[in-house]
Amino acid sequence: MDLLQRLLLLAQAGGDGGDFWFIITIIIGFVVIVGGLVIFFIFATYFRLWIQSFTTGAGIGILDLLGMTFRKVSPSVIVRSKIMAVQAGITDQQGVTTKALEAHYLAGGNVPLLIRALIAAAKAKTIALDFKLASAIDLAGRNVLEAVQTSVYPKVIDCPSRGSARDSLDGVAQDGIQLKVKARVTVRANLQQLIGGATEETIVARVGEGIVSAIGSANAHGEVLENPDRISRTVLSRRLDSQTAFEIVSIDIADVDVGENIGARLQADQAEADMHVARAKAEGRRAMAVAEERENMAMIEENRAKVVQAEAEVPKAIAQAFREGVLGLLDYYKLRNVQADTDMRNSIAGTGTSSSSSDEQGTAA
Repeated sequence: MDLLQRLLLLAQAGGDGGDFWFIITIIIGFVVIVGGLVIFFIFATYFRLWIQSFTTGAGIGILDLLGMTFRKVSPSVIVRSKIMAVQAGITDQQGVTTKALEAHYLAGGNVPLLIRALIAAAKAKTIALDFKLASAIDLAGRNVLEAVQTSVYPKVIDCPSRGSARDSLDGVAQDGIQLKVKARVTVRANLQQLIGGATEETIVARVGEGIVSAIGSANAHGEVLENPDRISRTVLSRRLDSQTAFEIVSIDIADVDVGENIGARLQADQAEADMHVARAKAEGRRAMAVAEERENMAMIEENRAKVVQAEAEVPKAIAQAFREGVLGLLDYYKLRNVQADTDMRNSIAGTGTSSSSSDEQGTAA
């Protein structure tokens, strides 16, 4: 500021022109020196990356590298990723531009992994993977490189999966024999369904359900043991890989073991249950019979009481007949003789009937 003020004062005073131009020269020299230092610092910082980009044809200049720094983008990541793409034959026409890589970096994507996946897909020549799809898969949280590798080299999934609570898939044939099956599912990644598609757990669950259903539809367990591939054919025909991130290549039955006779055990359990039901019904009938017997005994005792009550009325009737003159003494003795004959016949027959009633009648008379 002091130097500028002096220049203004000299210009207003119309002083010596030599001093004026001397000061101007100093200012210009200062600016040139500072600019040179800035340019030297920039070259010292980005020269290595720029020379790598220049020699490989990546097309990233010094100003682009400086702009990346201001945009908080790592220049080394972008330069090295672009160099990998160019060296592999992936050009800007395929969407792999510097701006696209910067945008993917700012979005939180893994740029080197993305480029490696694109290179692997391009070398395979059978996988249709462009930059937009690869970036979408990467931003969705999936490992795009692993997905491409799985598309090239299918992976094998154990069914049931390792570490699960059960060691095998258990199914029961129609003859009641249990079969324990272990399968291996070979899958290939489906890049078009990778975003939003179901994962390995869904494949394992669907294959397990299909195997159990195929075993259950067999008429006898011997059919499954003779032709284990019938399970594979049945399961593959159901298109279990629909809406998943994988395509099922094959289903191989690794092991088939014969388990328990579930049908016989169920029949035995059913027979035991039927026996308990029958016992309960028999116990109910016995209780009903006992109750009915007790009711009959009560009725018998009631009828005996009625008989005794009726017999008690006989002496009273005889006495009343004597008082009214309806029954004579000779008739009474005839009645006693008949009773004596009856008692004698009962004693001979062994009934043991006592003549207490006749005694009571005589007493009453």
